[in-house]
Amino acid sequence: SAGSQEAHSEVWQGLQGLCLPRKNPLRQRGNMVAIPGGEFTMGTDEPEIRQDGEWPARRVRVNGFYMDRHEVSNEEFERFVNATGYLTEAEKFGDSFVFEGMLSEEVKSEIHQAVAAAPWWLPVKGANWKHPEGPDSNIVSRMDHPVLHVSWNDAVAFCTWAGKRLPTEAEWEYSCRGGLENRLFPWGNKLQPKGQHYANIWQGVFPSNNTAEDGYKGTAPVTAFPPNGYGLYNIVGNAWEWTSDWWAVHHSAEEAHNPKGPASGTDKVKKGGSYMCHKSYCYRYRCAARSQNTPDSSASNLGFRCAADALPDLQ
Repeated sequence: SAGSQEAHSEVWQGLQGLCLPRKNPLRQRGNMVAIPGGEFTMGTDEPEIRQDGEWPARRVRVNGFYMDRHEVSNEEFERFVNATGYLTEAEKFGDSFVFEGMLSEEVKSEIHQAVAAAPWWLPVKGANWKHPEGPDSNIVSRMDHPVLHVSWNDAVAFCTWAGKRLPTEAEWEYSCRGGLENRLFPWGNKLQPKGQHYANIWQGVFPSNNTAEDGYKGTAPVTAFPPNGYGLYNIVGNAWEWTSDWWAVHHSAEEAHNPKGPASGTDKVKKGGSYMCHKSYCYRYRCAARSQNTPDSSASNLGFRCAADALPDLQ
């Protein structure tokens, strides 16, 4: 009967669990989606932020690969840390940058410096992935939210442990577009089709008033909002995502195959924007948009997702 078959299957799975070494519980196929190889138009000939090197539009071909369905969550990163004892760069440095609007008055009162060009960014002692807004905060109720305060170096360490890697900028943008050509967002050109929110970005007036109309003042769970055409969640908004490429603002218009960016540089490319992005200030929740940070940078809106050439072994 179906019932006995089901029971037999459960017993067999249980036996498999006993017999197989389970070195890495994260190497699950269910968390990655196959991205078919193909050609697409990378960048745009109508750049919104020219100094970011969003242009020219160019034809790029990528081979098929795998991409995490969603940003790496606090829960997943905690498993990595528990398994390896890894210490993030924010923990080693003793501080990290936090958006002022997320801080308690107590923490704010102890800070007497800011970033001149962006006074809403404050260096907070004790801010790290476990304490995103400083020592008086925690992630207990946010285990399904993206891990934050993770540097490029930290992200590479996690990906390596998980049998994966960071996506190239071309792979990331190809994934972001979800099979659509020359659209602003992963779902099309309209920010809110039929009035529905498709991403976690800033509503209101930046940086003073976040109305949180999309339901979230800070980050959202990694599977919040509808996925794009490739089944990827929060590929724009929520948290910035690291890529493997070094940063450059001048690109050849020639067709390219699996481009990997410059051979060296000082900053790494990050893509997708975050919950802090608003069109008036940071219109970077578009697929062609891009920004950069040094590989040891961390902040309260910066995370990542992994890619892979082949599905990691089940272990």
